[in-house]
Amino acid sequence: MKSNRLLTFLFATLCLTCSEAQVSAQTANASSEVTLFNGVDLKGWEGNMNLWSVQDGAITGITPPDPANPAKGIIKHNTFLVWKGGTVGDFELTFQYRIEKGNSGVQYRSKELPAGEFGPIISGYQADFEAGDKYSGILYEERGRGILALRGEKTVIKPSTNAKKPVIEKGQPVGDSAAIQASIKKEEWNEYKIVAKGNHVQHFINGLQTIDVTDEDAANAPKKGLIALQIHQGPPMKVQFKNFKLISND
Repeated sequence: MKSNRLLTFLFATLCLTCSEAQVSAQTANASSEVTLFNGVDLKGWEGNMNLWSVQDGAITGITPPDPANPAKGIIKHNTFLVWKGGTVGDFELTFQYRIEKGNSGVQYRSKELPAGEFGPIISGYQADFEAGDKYSGILYEERGRGILALRGEKTVIKPSTNAKKPVIEKGQPVGDSAAIQASIKKEEWNEYKIVAKGNHVQHFINGLQTIDVTDEDAANAPKKGLIALQIHQGPPMKVQFKNFKLISND
């Protein structure tokens, strides 16, 4: 007992010599919080830097107009800004986004495919959002099984012999699609949260749950992978991201 008290005293004494920065770092490590974006530049990210930049403290992606036809965007395939800080499996990620026209999303548990003409190409789960009224909040698997849950849905993905046509069972809805859409502020900042634990994933926008998916298709379900941000092919658009908070449970 005396030796235990002595060790406790010595540890407390040593901690008194720790700097505030060291204590903060130790606390961050204990909570497994990971910094994705420094708010200044794109250090730690990889993509087509003609399309991605930092504006007003936010990661900003654009689809430029085609000079020959300004109503159309110049890029011919979806492309991505990839976080190169590692892979994640079980985690909680919150961030803010705003979008002007078009469609975008955050990839997670994803993998990088051979790059295309306009930059990185990614496959995997996507927390979707858009300037329109249909897709924000859904779970989409980019270059995979497609839509796994529409906004408001609770689904179970069953094993399938065809990876392009998953078997999807629907349960009791987690929310009203129209009400969720009504809560999303057009061309203003909104908060998105992704929670992934095992084969269970959930999305939330502005505090409202948008999907709940249990992926039992073990042969095709991604379990760990990259985080990336999407620019979608199509008409000219602009998307911004900021205030990332990633808590990893790996």
